[in-house]
Amino acid sequence: MKKLWLIAALAVAMVVGLQAEGMGRGMHHGMGHGKMMPKNFRMVPMDKAQILQKGPAKMFCPKCGMTLPMFYRTNHAAKVNGKMEQFCSIHCLVEEMKSGKKVTDVQVVDNSTLKFIPAEKAWYVVGSSKPGTMSKVSKYAFGTKEAAEKFAKEYGGKVMPYAKVLKMVEANFDKEAAMIAKRQAMMAKKGEQIYKKMCKPIEKKFATAAEAKAYIKANNLCGGLKGKPLQAVALYLKSIGQ
Repeated sequence: MKKLWLIAALAVAMVVGLQAEGMGRGMHHGMGHGKMMPKNFRMVPMDKAQILQKGPAKMFCPKCGMTLPMFYRTNHAAKVNGKMEQFCSIHCLVEEMKSGKKVTDVQVVDNSTLKFIPAEKAWYVVGSSKPGTMSKVSKYAFGTKEAAEKFAKEYGGKVMPYAKVLKMVEANFDKEAAMIAKRQAMMAKKGEQIYKKMCKPIEKKFATAAEAKAYIKANNLCGGLKGKPLQAVALYLKSIGQ
């Protein structure tokens, strides 16, 4: 019972002090008196999400570890050194681009169809009232300019082509990356507390949070841990593996 109270307290602290499952906003959680926060606009059911990458960690962003269907409407994908990878956001895509690896065939989710399309053909709505992923400024892509303009008319924001959005993300990357690293470090500290109370101790090291999450789930390392507490533990395990 004490463990359950600890998890509940830590989860509430992360809701207040951090953005959803790493860096996002607007998750769907119960908040006292039966009221609900607005549903996470970025999330789609598992059967609606196209997962283009393969392997045991395929459901998670290879850069930040966040669960892809939970942030699906901002997902991007690309071939990285010839192997398909899928990202929760254009921020994480740019992080991979900056790694020095060969990144080609960039794709993005079309918010009209929920299918991937070539990013260079997409029109983005930047800065709408809908939540961003890994960034305060939201970026949603559409297959046609008309669809993007309709979205912008309803939710605000500026319609821009991929090339212009990419340059904007690249220009702001270092500042946003520093903010994200700070928040992830805070979350990892919460993860250490959860890990020591809820998880079986292991010696295994992980290069990414995605690998850690996949291992935790596959080996039932922390019972039924999920959501932000699971993300926090994964970030902690990644941090001690570096």
